[in-house]
Amino acid sequence: MGQPAEIHVTEETKGQSLFALALGSVGVVYGDIGTSPLYAFREALKPVAHDGVTQTEIIGLISLMIWALTIIVTFKYVLFLLRADNDGEGGTLSLLAMLTKTANGHKAFLMLLGLIGAALFLGDAMITPALSVMSAVEGLKLVTPTLQNAVLPISVGILIALFAIQSKGTGLVSAFFGPITALWFIAIGGFGVVHISDDYSILAAFNPWYAMEFMLHEGFVGIVVLGAVFLTVTGAEALYADLGHFGRRPIQWAWFVLVFPALTLNYLGQGAFVLKHPEAMSDPFYLMFPQWALLPMVILATAATIIASQAVITGAFSLVRQAIHLGYLPRMQILITSETNIGQIFLPSVNTLLLVGVTALVLGFESSEALATAYGISVTGAMVVTTLMAFEFVRAKWKWPQTLAIATLAPLLALELVFLGANLLKIHDGGWVPITMAIIFTIIMWTWKRGAAILFEKTRRIDVPLATFVPMVEKKSDHAPVSVPGVAIFLTSDPETAPAALLHNIKHNHVLHEKNVILTIVTVNKPRVSVEERFKIEKISERFTLIELRFGFMQSHNVSQALAYLRKTGFKFDIMSTSFYLGRRKLVPDAESGMPMWQDRLFIAMANTATDPSDYFHLPANRVVELGSHVII
Repeated sequence: MGQPAEIHVTEETKGQSLFALALGSVGVVYGDIGTSPLYAFREALKPVAHDGVTQTEIIGLISLMIWALTIIVTFKYVLFLLRADNDGEGGTLSLLAMLTKTANGHKAFLMLLGLIGAALFLGDAMITPALSVMSAVEGLKLVTPTLQNAVLPISVGILIALFAIQSKGTGLVSAFFGPITALWFIAIGGFGVVHISDDYSILAAFNPWYAMEFMLHEGFVGIVVLGAVFLTVTGAEALYADLGHFGRRPIQWAWFVLVFPALTLNYLGQGAFVLKHPEAMSDPFYLMFPQWALLPMVILATAATIIASQAVITGAFSLVRQAIHLGYLPRMQILITSETNIGQIFLPSVNTLLLVGVTALVLGFESSEALATAYGISVTGAMVVTTLMAFEFVRAKWKWPQTLAIATLAPLLALELVFLGANLLKIHDGGWVPITMAIIFTIIMWTWKRGAAILFEKTRRIDVPLATFVPMVEKKSDHAPVSVPGVAIFLTSDPETAPAALLHNIKHNHVLHEKNVILTIVTVNKPRVSVEERFKIEKISERFTLIELRFGFMQSHNVSQALAYLRKTGFKFDIMSTSFYLGRRKLVPDAESGMPMWQDRLFIAMANTATDPSDYFHLPANRVVELGSHVII
């Protein structure tokens, strides 16, 4: 599950062959779900293995896994949700940005849903690297038992190295994502085919009756098993989140031609292998390989899990950038790591947070078996959120009647709620971890959105309307400010009022530039805005001009570059005779602000850690002037 930032469907990538894009999607989109065979069947066996497992139970388990892949991944994501896009982009926040335009009376509910979905993903972004890498490295114990004590330090070392290289960019590494992961799927599918011959009765798993019979026969234990069965579809959210990176057709082709067959064959092979060798239930994935292939498969599995981890890390970068641009998080430093692809980004603060979280999970749980209990909740929760938002989408965008929307999505929602309930049974075994992380991230994003709205309203009450201010300041009198040469650009979030920095400049310096630009930067609810649509210019008077710069939530807010392009349209702009004026506020908590005091303090703490706007908007540092003020919130 993730939203990697390596590849975007631009005019250049559209020209690539379907094969090339499909191969690329294999590594980025399917890395997470592709490593599930390492632990999913093993964990599903444990609740029923205490008194021996019968042939019918094995077939029932494999049937549950195959049909989970078929219903949730194939039908919900590959065939349905990939068509629910926001100008080609997918993912929870993209869907939220689109739905808030048409929300009728329940915008707050949709916003909360979207924030919960994003928060669950950020929790998953910590758990996925820890679980995937540990589950792969643990294969070393089967190569030689002497390496058992080395699993933990090797896993931590791999993860630290992975996070350390993020600042270098992932363009070079991503070129190998597809081929390596494709080799992984070919290997696990091939060895699955070999072991199906161990017991051909496993082919009965294609019959969904065995899955239903297992659930009816096992009762409560069957519900517990569902929590582990769900591990087979972890990573399915990446199909939707990565829509804008590869497009619908390449992702669908990769699933039907390679990924789905390989996963199905491997699970069938593991089931048949355990039917013939019941003693292999402790680790059916690795034990199904002959001794000569074990070490190569451990190495290949480690590479595949690193790729899965890389995809989810860059996915966190991309999602946080969306959240910042949509106003759910404060400004953070965003570095472009490629000269040719602005999609390759690096967020140092997010990288550090993920590294600390992932390392803590590895050292705290110490094994993939223990960590697997904490894994499913965040993914099932995110899937439930997506289905609820999809209900609003098909009604608002596709104009489905409510009865059709309910008939289509209610059975799917019911199934996902069953999976969610099964995973919630694991709260005491570690399931509390993703829930706690999701609550924290949701509170943070909600606090920032609410606090920013309150701050905007408070400052607007004391602001001077721009329509009143301009004639007043241009009026010739003995008290008029001194006119100075050059251009002054005042950044503001409210184009209807005079910027605080402009008011303070006149109050303290008693000057007014020959040309003054009131600049508003707007992030629209669409992924990208073309250069032609970026500018909106309104001349207020001879000395004042109102400019609005529009960016999509997937784009870098490079103001200097945008203004330089604006010169081609006739706007006179010389960087050496231009000064950028920014208002800096010192926030003071107020018990009457509309938020609890603890939330006030949280908002102020986040505001104090926000990246300097001159860096965030790529303004020339030696041309920026900051003027401060106190605001009670």
